[in-house]
Amino acid sequence: MGVALDHTIVCATDREESAGFLGLEAGPVTGPFVPIRLANGVTLDYLRVDRVTSQHYAFLVGEDDFDAAMARLERAGITYWADPFHERAGEVNGLNGGRGVYFEDPDGHSLELLTRG
Repeated sequence: MGVALDHTIVCATDREESAGFLGLEAGPVTGPFVPIRLANGVTLDYLRVDRVTSQHYAFLVGEDDFDAAMARLERAGITYWADPFHERAGEVNGLNGGRGVYFEDPDGHSLELLTRG
């Protein structure tokens, strides 16, 4: 068997709010974690902490899911950028023949949605 990512811990000041931010169904609370299982089996295990250091999380999605996520971001008034430096607000990039955007979750984690062309 090769190496595969199984889970990662995402620190949040409000684990339930952050776990629900992506609009995915959270699993049952497991110890101190609220887990979100992604399509490839990896879980994001949200852990409540007092202080958060921003991290970057990139999510590969299909075209329809990208469109739905963009509509959700726009309805919520969440600013998004075409670049990781947050210089091109309100734009979508076309890197590698796909589309991509960056935005922040409630604790300032940099989230990226991308498709492949």
